[in-house]
Amino acid sequence: MSEVKKDVFRFVTDHRSIEQWTLRSKSVNVEVISLGCVITSIKTLDRNGQGSDIVLGFDDLESYLSNPRYFGAVVGRVANRIAKGKFIIDGKEYKLATNNGPNALHGGIRGFDKAVWTSEAVANGVRFSHISPDGDEGYPGNLKVSVTYTLEENTLCVQYQAQTDQTTAVNLTNHSYFNLAGQGTPDIYDHEVTISAEAYLPVDDTMIPTGEIRCVDNSFFDLRKPVVLGSRLKELPGHGFDHNFCLWHLGQPKLENKCARVVHPGTGRVLEVSTTQPGIQFYTSNFLDGTLKGKGGASYPKHSAFCLETQNWPDAVNQPQFPSALLRPGDKYAHTTCYTFSVA
Repeated sequence: MSEVKKDVFRFVTDHRSIEQWTLRSKSVNVEVISLGCVITSIKTLDRNGQGSDIVLGFDDLESYLSNPRYFGAVVGRVANRIAKGKFIIDGKEYKLATNNGPNALHGGIRGFDKAVWTSEAVANGVRFSHISPDGDEGYPGNLKVSVTYTLEENTLCVQYQAQTDQTTAVNLTNHSYFNLAGQGTPDIYDHEVTISAEAYLPVDDTMIPTGEIRCVDNSFFDLRKPVVLGSRLKELPGHGFDHNFCLWHLGQPKLENKCARVVHPGTGRVLEVSTTQPGIQFYTSNFLDGTLKGKGGASYPKHSAFCLETQNWPDAVNQPQFPSALLRPGDKYAHTTCYTFSVA
């Protein structure tokens, strides 16, 4: 059993309290807040038994209220990008705010990362709940959402559930930025990454998938065997990885698959990810630039962390050959992602 503790973090202007929850096992300590379901800290041990916080974030609530890079947050209704901020459901076009160049990103101007969720204790964890009303950020339907964090021994699991009264688009993920050497370490170049994906999605110059599902064979995107990030990022055209890796496709069963493994040789820390989602967005913090001051006054420059955002494929609402991102009345959106922390 893990220890589960609740504290009131602070009050915000609408008089709703921000609650902070701590989940603690023998080897892992996780802190989350009810604002955006943000994971504010994950402390794990290295091979010498020394603990460090391995996720980027802030020391103060005010910074999380803005949180321009979504540190640790649950993003939605639809994570990732929607081309030109619009889509069609059953013949009706819906228009969203374009907050990432010409595209909509991570749910809009005030997505789920800005919401104050209600919370309750569950066995080994906490459940956050939120109701997104019809028309919220342009999306149709009243959507009931819950996100449950549970910690058992060295595994943190996140369960996402949602139901709607109108057909709508849903794609939820957690946007934690990891550095297994410890947050505040200036880069991730010495991390070794493995992603068990046979294909990835090429993107255009606005980071929207082109529609092609491309095999990773003989490409910089072949991460099926461990790759040292520094050397691969030097070879990779562009700013770094910000691509969806395809874990399963249409017609395949929604099983929980081990999809990614990251090792930091210096500390021995290992992160393994499993998910029921069809994709994982691997992002190497290409747009951090050192201007955000994080925990302990740390500067977070480009390539100072990585994200493994388990989710549906980007822009799936506009690309019918992708796994569907639509949720219809009477159906339940249900996905699980687990993060296992160990040492090698």
